[in-house]
Amino acid sequence: MHAIITSSSNLNLLFIFLLSSIGIIRAATTWGTLSSSLVKQACSGTANYNSCTSRLGIEFESAGAQQETHGPFTVIHAAIKLTINEAIVATELVSKFTTMTTNFREQSAVHDCMELLDYSVHELGLSLVAMKKAHRLPGGIHRKGDLGAWLSAALGNQDTCMEGFQGTDGRLKHYIKGSLRQITILVTNVMAMYKRIGKIAPFDPQQQDRYGNESTNDLGVKANIGDSPSWMTSEEHSLVHHAHHPNRMKVDATVAQDGSGKFRSIMEAINDAPKHSLRRYVIYVKKGLYKENVEMKKNKVNILLVGDGMGITIISGDRSFSQGWTTFRTATFAVSGRGFIARDITFRNTAGPNNHQAVALRVDSDHSVFYRCSIEGYQDSLYAHSLRQFYRDCNIYGTIDFIFGNGNVVIQHSKIIARKPLPYQMVTITAQGRKYPSQTTGFAIHNSFVYASTPTYLGRPWKQYSRTVFLQCYLTKHVQSRGWLEWAGDFALNTLYYGEYSNYGPGSNIKDRVRWKGYHAIHDAKTAATFSVRRFINGLTWIPFTGVTFTADLVK
Repeated sequence: MHAIITSSSNLNLLFIFLLSSIGIIRAATTWGTLSSSLVKQACSGTANYNSCTSRLGIEFESAGAQQETHGPFTVIHAAIKLTINEAIVATELVSKFTTMTTNFREQSAVHDCMELLDYSVHELGLSLVAMKKAHRLPGGIHRKGDLGAWLSAALGNQDTCMEGFQGTDGRLKHYIKGSLRQITILVTNVMAMYKRIGKIAPFDPQQQDRYGNESTNDLGVKANIGDSPSWMTSEEHSLVHHAHHPNRMKVDATVAQDGSGKFRSIMEAINDAPKHSLRRYVIYVKKGLYKENVEMKKNKVNILLVGDGMGITIISGDRSFSQGWTTFRTATFAVSGRGFIARDITFRNTAGPNNHQAVALRVDSDHSVFYRCSIEGYQDSLYAHSLRQFYRDCNIYGTIDFIFGNGNVVIQHSKIIARKPLPYQMVTITAQGRKYPSQTTGFAIHNSFVYASTPTYLGRPWKQYSRTVFLQCYLTKHVQSRGWLEWAGDFALNTLYYGEYSNYGPGSNIKDRVRWKGYHAIHDAKTAATFSVRRFINGLTWIPFTGVTFTADLVK
């Protein structure tokens, strides 16, 4: 009896082993087939397909050797590395054109391209690091928000480079565009590959936050704070608790026009700030009108710029497209270093309505927050260019497309104020620039107030897949009954995503809204919730640690 039982057990174990082996073989076959398919997809549409696949093969073997494995993660890793190399080559090419023109706008456009390509290399580098870890960590491939944001930004930078040549004879643009198109194709392919992997390895909602136990912070907002973000220190926890009491903050640098601070200009203070700071660095700007153009480069991270209040601490410039600047470079204040916070400050461009594009604030800073800030201009006031941004209790003024760009943005509990345009102009609040359906970008304007004293439209489609929603907002009577405006004929009307949910006020009636295929009168709370702070910008993983008031979900 004992022998029979043992034999039976052995047979059962052998049977289980065989089943497991078959499963492994099937999995290996599936991943192997997928890897082969991804290699082809990675080079699809490139100028020289054979050359691309050959170079990708070299990167693939190198990545496999480093990770001691081959598979779809390794293919994507290799594809990102190939794209980075292509971007570096393109940067070297573009740099050669800096001395080939004396035209101010062309020179500005070339410098823009070099900076934007540098952004792409940086954002692809972040994605590369994440992909290296993807096959080792549980749910690692699903740092969904991070990878989506970084790849979306890397995809959009090349378009901004090309747009900078608007108003030139197009000669330099012609020489540069081939290399940039190659990068765009490669990044687009990487995003498509990433999406395919996501379908095979479904996203686990339980792993979407990288923090520990859920608790409540001093602002009464639930946040996972078992483990702080990588840039957060114990010193910064104190900063969060003192966020609404500037006099209790530890200030690292003070800017004052009267000489009572270490610096008299904001740019001086920023230049003096440490590079790649691992802790929050606080710059206090005393009351006054600071006439300067400020550029905060990407190596200036985790900076908090705090003033004495809107209309009291004012940063003002007057650059405009009419003066020969590219739109990208007209910004009075431009920030690309991640983790930036601005509080109680006015950003202003005084170029006026006659000078076309004139940016007051341009943002390429991931995980950036603007709290109790005023952004004032006419055409193109707020350039939310790229990456994840949050605006709370802000005032935003303008006339044409005065909130534009391709960032992943939530504007909450803010005042959007339409100014009087020139006689031949129509006021449009937003011009969101999502060009590819794979990009995670868009504008969500939540629980805010649209004030207009002149006929005003909620937005128009700057790019093919433009995405903007107004949620639970007050709309004054001058918001036109159609709601939205065409960009040019029927361009993007079927592919855009424009939505309205539970708005109120005299301009909120949707009965006569546009009948475009891409327009959505949202009635379902679950659909609307996809545009909340919690879900649209994954805000619970970073906003609670800034000390800024916010609402994670829609108002019930």
